[in-house]
Amino acid sequence: MAHNFRNDVAIDWCPGCGDFGILNALQQALGELNLGVNDVAIISGIGCSGKTPHYVNAAGAHTLHGRSIPYATGVKLSNPNLKVVVTGGDGDLMSIGAGHFVGEGRRNSGLTVILYDNEVYGLTKGQAAPTMELGNKTKSLTKPNMFGKVNPIALALTTGYTFVARGFSFDGKQLKDLIKRGISHEGSSLIDVLQPCPTYNNINTMEFYRKKVYKLEDDASWNPVVNAGDKDGASKLAMALARAQEWDDHIPTGVFYENNTIPSFPKRISQGAHEYLESPPAVQAVADRNGYTLVDPEATFTDKILKPVS
Repeated sequence: MAHNFRNDVAIDWCPGCGDFGILNALQQALGELNLGVNDVAIISGIGCSGKTPHYVNAAGAHTLHGRSIPYATGVKLSNPNLKVVVTGGDGDLMSIGAGHFVGEGRRNSGLTVILYDNEVYGLTKGQAAPTMELGNKTKSLTKPNMFGKVNPIALALTTGYTFVARGFSFDGKQLKDLIKRGISHEGSSLIDVLQPCPTYNNINTMEFYRKKVYKLEDDASWNPVVNAGDKDGASKLAMALARAQEWDDHIPTGVFYENNTIPSFPKRISQGAHEYLESPPAVQAVADRNGYTLVDPEATFTDKILKPVS
């Protein structure tokens, strides 16, 4: 029987918030992947999205503002067999956490980063988030937004994420399928989720998105997947970047890019530490029955990680 990832914790998001759709899609995706309670960890930062681990029946941690990715990286590298999902807002991941977001693209650790993208800081009364358009003035702002917009899709594509997609919180089936593909992907994935904030953002509403979003997969010629032996990987990345710039009247959703040829960071580590994947730190005994340490960190790093590969 598939594990039930729903729990009885009362959800206190505002009525009409897109977070409900994201949570529901995530819970369904985990269930349909037939994952167990010990197979998943949900890590969040601060903001409305930060509450997500409380509502998922799995291990998780509600961490610091902008620090969910480094925390999640530690979890993943301690046990690369875990499916580690990061749930963070656009303010959390694209502002104070932007440096960590870029670093994770370079590492390609295998995290699934779900970006709750409503263009405002919902928990702190609606300030402009980094994903808001220059000049937009929502009902929560005293004057138009003075900063340029960060494009999460383009940033992920150019910093090394090997699975990049966008969903819409009110298209639950597509979003569920995207999350399943992201979690199943070996490398790091970004799923940028467009969502309304009915409390503070009166511009990017559900109706606004319903009129504009379209699915990349509806184009039969669209093929974003790069596999071993493909000679058009660079052109597929270029096409994904071009689609990432579309916004005004037509906003693409679906998979922009999937590269299955770049090894994940755990696999790179295993090239020097040959027992790493079979016996990662999280499953090793660190002390005997009397509490005395069994592991010598210096010997571990010297013998396994720094030893040249023959």
